[in-house]
Amino acid sequence: MTPILRKKRIIEELAINGKVEILDLVNLLDVSAMTIRRDLDELEKQKKLIRTHGGAAIPEAIIAEQSYIQKISEAHPQKVEIAEIAIGLVKDGMKIFLDSGTTNFEIAKRLKQKINLTIVTNDIKIAAELMDSKVEVIMLGGKIQNGVGAVFGTYAENMLKEIHVDILFLGAHAVHSTLGITSATFEKASIKREMINSSESVYLVVDAQKFGKKAFAKIADIDCVTAIITDQTLPEEVEEIYSEMTTFIKGVKK
Repeated sequence: MTPILRKKRIIEELAINGKVEILDLVNLLDVSAMTIRRDLDELEKQKKLIRTHGGAAIPEAIIAEQSYIQKISEAHPQKVEIAEIAIGLVKDGMKIFLDSGTTNFEIAKRLKQKINLTIVTNDIKIAAELMDSKVEVIMLGGKIQNGVGAVFGTYAENMLKEIHVDILFLGAHAVHSTLGITSATFEKASIKREMINSSESVYLVVDAQKFGKKAFAKIADIDCVTAIITDQTLPEEVEEIYSEMTTFIKGVKK
């Protein structure tokens, strides 16, 4: 494995776990501890990680991947608010793509009563939620991310190349005014780009706390989405910055 690929793998492990241990990386990458320490030192100089005793951690400004259990309880009222807005965009007979994630899971719960609707997803929990409804469900095949339930990889991306949907509800780990829309891993960013390419309209569904942050891998520029659906807690001054790039659909303050 080349040094570039080795460092890429280290960053991916950081994005998933939030921290890495030197001994674990030695076993994973089959190189010496000295080589791993050198890689970590170089990555720290690039500000991609912070060295810790016996390993490294992800900088606080970079969002790491969380498990499904962690995600489901985080900002739950805001996700419900976003879901209520999103379902208002869905019309009878549409073909919808629900990206993996707990915000889209809330959307799925509210689309269960629909009859003339096709939903494509790469999330096994969303597919299971819709399984007993009258909605037509298409589940992408591929590699399942343990602890999260997202499906990604070559098979899933190839399947996406063969379909076209009316609306994509796109999830993301972070949204940054200059770095764009980002995800925790290369694989998830890659499949999300294919989702965008396969969709007529793209709605980014993210709660307010994800703005001004960054994750590891870029998905796309902000101006590639039709609109951003977010909750009413997003400060107006933040909205003004991003409104130069796309349209916002927000909940109404109560």
